[in-house]
Amino acid sequence: MSKHCLFCRIIRREVASEIIAENDDCLAFQDADPRAPFHALVVPKKHVSSLNDVEDPAMVGALALMAAQIAREAGVADSGYRTVINTNGNGGQSIFHLHLHVLGGRKLTWPPG
Repeated sequence: MSKHCLFCRIIRREVASEIIAENDDCLAFQDADPRAPFHALVVPKKHVSSLNDVEDPAMVGALALMAAQIAREAGVADSGYRTVINTNGNGGQSIFHLHLHVLGGRKLTWPPG
């Protein structure tokens, strides 16, 4: 884990966050600046800067499975939800710890941005 990374600090419980799910590999918590009625982030507990740096494909699978789990628990799975991984600056990534956004609870438009 990175000493100064915000998400690593949330994982270590040094920064308060509304945690909604956790297992050995991942942590999910409410986004601090939600863009939908349900907006959570799923992060790997191992610090990886971006999708470009993933070496173990199971990591991405673990993020996706937790995203589906929290969408079901939030009641947005049946109506639909969106998962997004922003990668690097032009992709909209602002915190350089891999994270998957889970958005739902309203009709989401396309294109997103």
